[in-house]
Amino acid sequence: MASDKAYLDYILEQLSECEGITYRAMMGEYIIYCRGKIIGGIYDNRFLIKPVKSAKALMPDGVFELPYEGGSKMLSVSETDDREFLKKLVESMLDDLPEPKKKNNL
Repeated sequence: MASDKAYLDYILEQLSECEGITYRAMMGEYIIYCRGKIIGGIYDNRFLIKPVKSAKALMPDGVFELPYEGGSKMLSVSETDDREFLKKLVESMLDDLPEPKKKNNL
């Protein structure tokens, strides 16, 4: 099942206090970036994030879910109404995430 654009818009609005949030549509779902780093995505109208150390520390009782069949488990963000928490979560994740890969310009 593809995610609704309305749910994406809601999550983007909730993340609006975070600097550098962007997204990219991918096969009916949406990948969410912060300052060029992938933090997670919208999958079946669920906001899932990468289970990096800082995210697990802020969500110790977080539920792990598969974004899609064959995917790696991600943390489900249930506190989507709390903008302050989301900002703290996203900003804490940035140091734990790898730098974006450089594209080869052939």
